[in-house]
Amino acid sequence: MLDFSVMLKKFLKNIALVLFLNLLIKPFWILGIDRSVQNFVGVADYGFYYSIFSFSFLLNILLDFGITNFNNKNIAQNNHLLRKHLSSIIVLKLILGTIYFVISIICAFIIRYNSLQILLLIVLAFNQFLISFVLYLRSNLSGLHLFKIDSFISVLDRTIMIIVCAFLLWGMPSTFEFTIRTYAFAQTFAYFMTAVITLIIVFRKAKSKFLKLKWNFPFSLMIIKNSFPFAVLVLLMTFYNRIDTVMMERMLPDASALKDNLYSGEVQCGIYASAYRLLDATNMIAFLFAGLLLPLFAKMIKHKESVESLVKLAFSLLFAGAIIVSLCSFFYSREIMEMLYPRNIHLRPNEIIESVSQYNQRIFESSKVFGYLMGCFIPISTTYVFGTLLTANGNLKQLNIMAASGMAINIILNLFLIPRFYAVGSAFASFTTQFTTSLVQIIIAQKIFRFNINVRFLISLIIFVIGVIGAGYISKQFEYRWTTSLIIMILISGTLAIILRIVNFRDMLKIIKND
Repeated sequence: MLDFSVMLKKFLKNIALVLFLNLLIKPFWILGIDRSVQNFVGVADYGFYYSIFSFSFLLNILLDFGITNFNNKNIAQNNHLLRKHLSSIIVLKLILGTIYFVISIICAFIIRYNSLQILLLIVLAFNQFLISFVLYLRSNLSGLHLFKIDSFISVLDRTIMIIVCAFLLWGMPSTFEFTIRTYAFAQTFAYFMTAVITLIIVFRKAKSKFLKLKWNFPFSLMIIKNSFPFAVLVLLMTFYNRIDTVMMERMLPDASALKDNLYSGEVQCGIYASAYRLLDATNMIAFLFAGLLLPLFAKMIKHKESVESLVKLAFSLLFAGAIIVSLCSFFYSREIMEMLYPRNIHLRPNEIIESVSQYNQRIFESSKVFGYLMGCFIPISTTYVFGTLLTANGNLKQLNIMAASGMAINIILNLFLIPRFYAVGSAFASFTTQFTTSLVQIIIAQKIFRFNINVRFLISLIIFVIGVIGAGYISKQFEYRWTTSLIIMILISGTLAIILRIVNFRDMLKIIKND
């Protein structure tokens, strides 16, 4: 039998380390480097890159076919299989990478990408392969419960990219031309270095001195067969998470065909990307919870331990943070967009700087998109708890039905809303889809695990949400700088979470100290 207090202790200690490292590195990457790249190359060129980047994500599952999640769960339950399976899975990853690359290029021709788009797609597709390879290697570390090492690896690629991109943006001579392709190649270098370093660490943990590639076809077939439900789930969820900008760029006119290129596909994708950037940052933090929870849930379920306390703990932490972040972003959406994206951004390199009216209209649309997208963080956080639990329990049929429904809802809403409301309509489609799918996952989890319904806890959550909304309205009445008012709202909301015991530091400290 497992000592549940030890499991909770391990979870809390490692999530603290993961959060510290990611809060140290990733906000600087997203708000310092990635944002500066968009400001430097222009909204349209970044939108051009972002739509292709999203397209490279759509078939990402072909790189992995659910192997990473399957391996994470399998190694967590059977540590001794690491050395036995490592070589065969690496060969399988290389084969899947080739298939992904070929199908992605074929699909790019089908949707009529031009030569510039296909050239950039080739680079981004290779980057996706490197990312997938690193995630597989990290699943071995996570499965072995080597969370500290995995935590450092989780920020290694961003750390390298910060150094490289900072040098290219601000350390090179003024004659050096930084383009969006330069940015893509800088990412390639960072992902490649991370893959090499992680591979060396995994080899050492597997007690292998060198890589002897050996393809075991029956084993690979077994892996794919067992991973197939994971693959379908990831494919469906990727489509309803990433298809927005691909549809936007294909459905809206090209900038050259419009007098006001603010409503072109490229610029609208750029607006969507500028608003999505902070959601991406917060989403990365929540994703780390799922990476830690999956092996813990898998091991506890195998040993028939109750997962209810861990589910409540993880949900409470994520929900409280998600409500505060989402509602703060809603109340101060325009101020945040104005701070991050000043008026001297060019819609295209070497263009005349935006007029005041053009800038105000772009910020107005960006702030509306930002408000909807940050609202998505609440259901996304919920999914990272309940979706991970259902995955660890093997309830993939139910999850696939849910994801297929989510994809259908998202595509239908986008087809209707994008031509009428542009990026704002796409953001609303995402908001609706995420809330619908997260609610379905909660219902499925409750039906399967039959958790005790804690009425007091549910009432506390409702009071907390109302209280944070009230804190937002109150803070907007102060005649301070908006940053001061925002800090006041955060402090009030955080205090409320502690008073209502949604975030209970005393219980967490007891768990950490308990051996």
